[in-house]
Amino acid sequence: MNITLTPIAGGSSAGISLAGAGGLDGSFLALLQRQVETLTASLLDALPGAAGAGSFVTGRNPLLADPESAYRMMTEINRREVAYQAEYAEMREMGSEVAALRGAADRLATLDETSSDTAIAAGIDDFVAAYNAWIDRFDEALAADGLLAGTQAATVAQWELEKSIESIFHGAAGGVRGMTALGIAIDPVSNRASLDRQQLAGVLAGNRSGAVGAINDFAANFARSAELLNSDGNFIANRLANLSRVIDYIDRNKAALQMEFGLGDAARPNPEVARALAAYRAMGGAAG
Repeated sequence: MNITLTPIAGGSSAGISLAGAGGLDGSFLALLQRQVETLTASLLDALPGAAGAGSFVTGRNPLLADPESAYRMMTEINRREVAYQAEYAEMREMGSEVAALRGAADRLATLDETSSDTAIAAGIDDFVAAYNAWIDRFDEALAADGLLAGTQAATVAQWELEKSIESIFHGAAGGVRGMTALGIAIDPVSNRASLDRQQLAGVLAGNRSGAVGAINDFAANFARSAELLNSDGNFIANRLANLSRVIDYIDRNKAALQMEFGLGDAARPNPEVARALAAYRAMGGAAG
């Protein structure tokens, strides 16, 4: 999207472009701050003391040489404000679900060689169910055009946890090539996990010690991966911090932005965004 404001008569150019500003991670916030400062200076140069003093009958600022472009920019800011709030709620929920998956891995780690075949199979089944619940919960959000599509923190979380399951190195010291050797498989289309109990039983019968070692190695690795994803300074926490900053900036400057750019069209969230936005507002409407 490109939006350019033509120079104001008697003042300097107030060039504004949103091209390439789809990413967050500080880029949009920095761009928005620079644009607000540039336009404010231009308005003051052209009409000292008159910025925002025009009639807003149509929701546009008539003091600008190109109020329509400014109006479109405010429409985009309105859309982003809602999108960022919805994403914040979704990312925070993802953090909670990652923590729950860590708990599932910790429970899996309690299995040992004295555990019965039935108990081991049931423990892996419970973990698979928890993992699939995570996949089902965020499948729509991570899909193309979903709320978290292209969000590095979310895609890395999905990739990291899936690769932990598929790693062939868990249990290698005991002659077992990971959880896949025990019968766990990830469907390449649905991304859901499944357990082949017959395959698991065969490995337990032939190399019980190695099988349990693989389970324990995997559980420790998976739990550590989940912990790191949620840790301070890592993917999920960083994304939440960046979202919090831009949400706070827009909130504090919304009235001033509208006075300078016009009101813009109200955001029209799709059902997915509306659901997450409702969750954000249920938090008290404040990121942090």
